Amino acid sequence: MSATEPGRLMFAEMTEQPAVLRRLLEQGAPRVADVARQIAERQPRFVLLTGRGTSDNAALYAKYLLEVRLGLPCGLTSMSTTTAYEAKPDLRDCLVIAVSQSGGSPDLVASTTAAREGGAITLAVTNNPESPLARASEYAIDVLAGPERALPATKTYTAELLALYLFVVALGGGDGTAAARPLPDLAERVLARRDEIRQLAARYRFAERMVLTSRGYGYPTAREAALKLMETSYVPALAYSGADLLHGPLAMVDNVFPVIAIVTGGRGGDALRPVLDRLTDRGADLMVVGPERALAGASAGFALPTDDLDEELAPILEIIPLQLLAYEVTRARGQDPDVPRALAKVTETR
Repeated sequence: MSATEPGRLMFAEMTEQPAVLRRLLEQGAPRVADVARQIAERQPRFVLLTGRGTSDNAALYAKYLLEVRLGLPCGLTSMSTTTAYEAKPDLRDCLVIAVSQSGGSPDLVASTTAAREGGAITLAVTNNPESPLARASEYAIDVLAGPERALPATKTYTAELLALYLFVVALGGGDGTAAARPLPDLAERVLARRDEIRQLAARYRFAERMVLTSRGYGYPTAREAALKLMETSYVPALAYSGADLLHGPLAMVDNVFPVIAIVTGGRGGDALRPVLDRLTDRGADLMVVGPERALAGASAGFALPTDDLDEELAPILEIIPLQLLAYEVTRARGQDPDVPRALAKVTETR
């Protein structure tokens, strides 16, 4: 790919993901485990997670992990309660996890500072260990993704997911490195199938809107894939939990309406099956991303090599073909995925 070709930065950073995952497993895991051990000793009773954009989707993934694996009640914060309304919540016995690629957004820093002042245990999960967010937090985890120059976040997202997985497992007294060890090689296998993704992208070159859906651990993937499609190709893409889709939005789906379903190989995929049946009955243009067995009945699909992978790790692979899809759709529409209009790398919300 030439130095001037549109999308070269995003493509290069997508292809770095196997190396980033391998580096985090080999170099970052001991630090993650040490931070988790220190926090576990303080016995937090509940968890609040904070993020914006892509990092908010990573935080949602951590919410599923914490609730399912550890039984800890979790919530996603509304930062404006402290930044705009100056609320001062009592957060004793609460772990507040702030997830951010840059660690520079003022509202993240301000809400984390307020949480710490309110008695919370604060943890920053960021790609910049010297960032204001990391300095404002009591503990920090570096996701080790390296500099990310393309505006759409790709490698930092999967690095955040893996760092959060390793943290949650270690918080419960376990070690997630063995289960996660196949991820870098599996990611390389997915990235090698770019031509397959390019063919799928042709289906959506002229799409005017799209819906993405999943359940359980796959739902953050649906949200992140929708975000990637919107910020790169400008296609309005709506992400719904499969359960929420049935509670009304299903009415807008017809035989020309593209739907992408992310099907995990475990209980989340089982819970999504009735939704897929309803979508098929409505004649939806349905693409499925998931294990080979999940593709039956779909209009199109991308089979993931996740049969031997724990369901909770599948999101780290699920998003990669959807990142590639957003990239290829954007290029097919004559746009540059590296520089989406109206976006900046650090969004300074307050």
